[in-house]
Amino acid sequence: MKNVVFMMDIDLEGKGDHDNRYHSKRRLPYQYSIASWRKWCEKHNCELFVLNDLLFPNTEMPICFQRHYIFDLMEANNIEYDQILSVDADTIVHPDCPNFFEMTDNKYTVVQIDGSWDWVMRSIENYSNHLFNGFKMPWDQYFDSGFWIVNKTHKDFAKSMTDFYWENKEKLQQIEQTFHNGTEQTPLNFMLHTNNVDITLLPYEYNMNDMHRKGVLDEELSMTKTGWVYQYNAIPDNKDYKAATYWMQKTYEHLYGKLND
Repeated sequence: MKNVVFMMDIDLEGKGDHDNRYHSKRRLPYQYSIASWRKWCEKHNCELFVLNDLLFPNTEMPICFQRHYIFDLMEANNIEYDQILSVDADTIVHPDCPNFFEMTDNKYTVVQIDGSWDWVMRSIENYSNHLFNGFKMPWDQYFDSGFWIVNKTHKDFAKSMTDFYWENKEKLQQIEQTFHNGTEQTPLNFMLHTNNVDITLLPYEYNMNDMHRKGVLDEELSMTKTGWVYQYNAIPDNKDYKAATYWMQKTYEHLYGKLND
């Protein structure tokens, strides 16, 4: 059985302006992400699985919640697996990135966030007050849901996530539209703690988010000297995702050469 890297690359014709999170232009730079992960998988004898189709209309269930059907997708495609990494398609992995599948201790594995703590604290507070009956998860264990590793022992938890969505669909949509504190990320953080799931927390180097604010997303690509996985979120002036495309292409070519080489 191989370890699997799971990604979603779904073409949606978004409506509205460029800030629409489901705009089809959002996926323009994903080709660089997928290519980098394909090379990493080849190096570490892993299988890459890219989902190109929605399981439900995104108006019924946001894409980020749909990835928690990950075990059903593996079984439906007859994929034998040991562990599975679910990673966002706005990431690029360094070719020398260590094999993080060997660092999980067979637990649900995530990467500690180091982004806007103001946003994180407000998100925790709002979901706590409006959906989790005042429970406050440990803020210092909060993680970005763009990178998590699971194995067969987490199948029941994955089902609890999808059940949780359908049972609280209207409330979740209301919280997102009212407070703009994310869709699935904070609920996933809460659910792991309320279900007492054992967690392995990897350091920031394995999912470097909010890089622009830290000054490492620069023309020298400083982040490539300090970490392993780069997530291209929170980039200013990212109209039509042109900035993300620029940085992802630049990073990919710096690390791997021209696409398809």
